[in-house]
Amino acid sequence: MELTFYLAAAVAIIATILVVTQYNLIHALLYLVVSFMAIAVVFFTLGAPFMAALEIIIYAGAIVVLIIFVIMMLNLTHEDVQHEKEWLKPSVWIGPAVLSLILLAELAYIFMASETSAVATQPVEAKAVGMALFGPYILGVELSGMLLMAGIVGAYHLGRQKKKIVHRFLERTEA
Repeated sequence: MELTFYLAAAVAIIATILVVTQYNLIHALLYLVVSFMAIAVVFFTLGAPFMAALEIIIYAGAIVVLIIFVIMMLNLTHEDVQHEKEWLKPSVWIGPAVLSLILLAELAYIFMASETSAVATQPVEAKAVGMALFGPYILGVELSGMLLMAGIVGAYHLGRQKKKIVHRFLERTEA
Protein backbone atom coordinates (compact mmCIF):
# COMPACT_ATOMS: atom_id res chain seq x y z
CA MET A 1 0.00 0.00 0.00
CA GLU A 2 2.87 2.35 0.74
CA LEU A 3 4.31 1.85 -2.74
CA THR A 4 0.89 2.55 -4.23
CA PHE A 5 0.65 5.78 -2.28
CA TYR A 6 4.03 7.03 -3.50
CA LEU A 7 3.40 5.95 -7.07
CA ALA A 8 0.01 7.70 -7.14
CA ALA A 9 1.56 10.80 -5.59
CA ALA A 10 4.26 10.81 -8.28
CA VAL A 11 1.65 10.46 -11.02
CA ALA A 12 -0.35 13.32 -9.47
CA ILE A 13 2.71 15.58 -9.36
CA ILE A 14 3.75 14.77 -12.94
CA ALA A 15 0.22 15.23 -14.29
CA THR A 16 -0.20 18.52 -12.42
CA ILE A 17 3.08 19.87 -13.79
CA LEU A 18 1.93 18.88 -17.27
CA VAL A 19 -1.39 20.70 -16.69
CA VAL A 20 0.48 23.91 -16.02
CA THR A 21 2.99 23.55 -18.86
CA GLN A 22 0.61 22.56 -21.68
CA TYR A 23 -0.26 25.27 -24.20
CA ASN A 24 -3.30 23.44 -25.48
CA LEU A 25 -6.34 23.65 -23.22
CA ILE A 26 -7.67 20.21 -24.12
CA HIS A 27 -4.32 18.55 -23.39
CA ALA A 28 -4.17 20.34 -20.05
CA LEU A 29 -7.70 19.15 -19.33
CA LEU A 30 -6.74 15.52 -19.99
CA TYR A 31 -3.79 15.78 -17.62
CA LEU A 32 -6.05 17.48 -15.06
CA VAL A 33 -8.37 14.47 -15.10
CA VAL A 34 -5.40 12.15 -14.59
CA SER A 35 -4.21 14.33 -11.71
CA PHE A 36 -7.63 14.21 -10.04
CA MET A 37 -7.76 10.44 -10.37
CA ALA A 38 -4.27 10.09 -8.91
CA ILE A 39 -5.31 12.21 -5.94
CA ALA A 40 -8.35 9.97 -5.53
CA VAL A 41 -6.02 6.95 -5.35
CA VAL A 42 -3.98 8.78 -2.70
CA PHE A 43 -7.14 9.37 -0.66
CA PHE A 44 -8.11 5.73 -1.07
CA THR A 45 -4.72 4.47 0.13
CA LEU A 46 -4.98 6.74 3.17
CA GLY A 47 -8.25 5.07 4.15
CA ALA A 48 -10.69 7.70 2.92
CA PRO A 49 -12.72 5.97 0.18
CA PHE A 50 -15.54 8.48 0.49
CA MET A 51 -13.16 11.36 -0.20
CA ALA A 52 -11.76 9.42 -3.16
CA ALA A 53 -15.27 9.05 -4.56
CA LEU A 54 -15.97 12.75 -3.99
CA GLU A 55 -12.71 13.62 -5.76
CA ILE A 56 -13.75 11.67 -8.84
CA ILE A 57 -17.40 12.73 -8.88
CA ILE A 58 -16.94 16.41 -8.08
CA TYR A 59 -13.60 17.27 -9.63
CA ALA A 60 -12.98 14.74 -12.38
CA GLY A 61 -16.67 14.78 -13.28
CA ALA A 62 -18.41 18.07 -12.64
CA ILE A 63 -15.55 20.54 -12.89
CA VAL A 64 -14.20 19.02 -16.10
CA VAL A 65 -17.69 19.05 -17.65
CA LEU A 66 -17.98 22.70 -16.61
CA ILE A 67 -14.67 23.52 -18.31
CA ILE A 68 -15.77 21.70 -21.48
CA PHE A 69 -19.07 23.63 -21.38
CA VAL A 70 -17.19 26.93 -21.23
CA ILE A 71 -14.96 25.88 -24.13
CA MET A 72 -18.05 25.03 -26.17
CA MET A 73 -19.60 28.38 -25.27
CA LEU A 74 -16.67 30.25 -26.83
CA ASN A 75 -17.84 29.34 -30.36
CA LEU A 76 -14.93 27.56 -32.02
CA THR A 77 -14.30 28.39 -35.68
CA HIS A 78 -13.62 26.03 -38.58
CA GLU A 79 -9.87 26.45 -38.06
CA ASP A 80 -10.25 25.34 -34.46
CA VAL A 81 -12.13 22.24 -35.61
CA GLN A 82 -9.22 21.40 -37.94
CA HIS A 83 -6.83 21.70 -34.98
CA GLU A 84 -9.05 19.35 -32.99
CA LYS A 85 -8.70 16.70 -35.69
CA GLU A 86 -4.92 16.89 -35.25
CA TRP A 87 -5.38 16.14 -31.53
CA LEU A 88 -6.51 12.61 -32.34
CA LYS A 89 -2.94 11.61 -33.12
CA PRO A 90 -1.33 9.20 -30.63
CA SER A 91 1.31 11.77 -29.71
CA VAL A 92 -1.44 13.79 -28.05
CA TRP A 93 -3.18 11.16 -25.94
CA ILE A 94 -0.32 8.77 -25.20
CA GLY A 95 0.90 10.71 -22.13
CA PRO A 96 -2.44 10.79 -20.29
CA ALA A 97 -3.09 7.19 -21.34
CA VAL A 98 0.20 5.94 -19.85
CA LEU A 99 -0.39 7.78 -16.58
CA SER A 100 -3.96 6.45 -16.44
CA LEU A 101 -2.73 2.89 -17.00
CA ILE A 102 -0.33 3.30 -14.08
CA LEU A 103 -3.27 4.37 -11.91
CA LEU A 104 -5.35 1.44 -13.16
CA ALA A 105 -2.56 -0.99 -12.24
CA GLU A 106 -2.37 0.58 -8.78
CA LEU A 107 -6.10 0.25 -8.34
CA ALA A 108 -5.97 -3.42 -9.32
CA TYR A 109 -3.12 -3.95 -6.87
CA ILE A 110 -5.12 -2.28 -4.07
CA PHE A 111 -8.14 -4.50 -4.63
CA MET A 112 -6.07 -7.67 -4.93
CA ALA A 113 -3.90 -6.99 -1.88
CA SER A 114 -5.28 -8.68 1.20
CA GLU A 115 -3.28 -6.73 3.75
CA THR A 116 -4.72 -3.65 5.39
CA SER A 117 -3.14 -0.24 5.45
CA ALA A 118 -0.31 0.32 7.91
CA VAL A 119 -1.89 3.58 9.00
CA ALA A 120 -4.74 3.27 11.49
CA THR A 121 -7.68 4.93 9.77
CA GLN A 122 -11.30 5.49 10.53
CA PRO A 123 -13.89 5.80 7.80
CA VAL A 124 -15.37 9.25 7.31
CA GLU A 125 -19.15 9.26 6.98
CA ALA A 126 -20.96 11.38 4.44
CA LYS A 127 -22.88 13.16 7.18
CA ALA A 128 -19.62 14.32 8.80
CA VAL A 129 -18.37 15.71 5.48
CA GLY A 130 -21.66 17.53 4.93
CA MET A 131 -21.65 18.97 8.43
CA ALA A 132 -18.08 20.19 7.95
CA LEU A 133 -18.72 21.73 4.54
CA PHE A 134 -21.93 23.48 5.53
CA GLY A 135 -20.82 24.26 9.07
CA PRO A 136 -17.55 26.06 9.70
CA TYR A 137 -16.53 26.00 6.01
CA ILE A 138 -19.76 27.40 4.54
CA LEU A 139 -18.03 30.66 3.58
CA GLY A 140 -15.41 28.79 1.53
CA VAL A 141 -18.05 26.67 -0.19
CA GLU A 142 -20.14 29.71 -1.10
CA LEU A 143 -17.11 31.71 -2.28
CA SER A 144 -15.94 28.87 -4.52
CA GLY A 145 -19.44 28.64 -6.02
CA MET A 146 -19.47 32.38 -6.67
CA LEU A 147 -15.99 32.17 -8.22
CA LEU A 148 -17.10 29.41 -10.60
CA MET A 149 -20.19 31.41 -11.57
CA ALA A 150 -18.08 34.53 -12.20
CA GLY A 151 -15.78 32.48 -14.41
CA ILE A 152 -18.69 31.20 -16.48
CA VAL A 153 -20.20 34.67 -16.87
CA GLY A 154 -16.78 36.10 -17.81
CA ALA A 155 -16.17 33.38 -20.39
CA TYR A 156 -19.60 33.93 -21.90
CA HIS A 157 -19.03 37.66 -22.05
CA LEU A 158 -15.60 37.26 -23.68
CA GLY A 159 -16.96 34.78 -26.21
CA ARG A 160 -19.86 37.04 -27.03
CA GLN A 161 -17.60 40.09 -27.49
CA LYS A 162 -15.31 38.08 -29.80
CA LYS A 163 -18.31 37.13 -31.93
CA LYS A 164 -19.47 40.77 -32.16
CA ILE A 165 -16.01 41.99 -33.18
CA VAL A 166 -15.73 39.35 -35.90
CA HIS A 167 -19.25 40.19 -37.14
CA ARG A 168 -18.42 43.94 -37.30
CA PHE A 169 -15.16 43.20 -39.13
CA LEU A 170 -16.99 41.05 -41.70
CA GLU A 171 -19.60 43.81 -42.25
CA ARG A 172 -16.84 46.39 -42.92
CA THR A 173 -14.99 44.14 -45.38
CA GLU A 174 -18.18 43.40 -47.34
CA ALA A 175 -19.03 47.09 -47.73
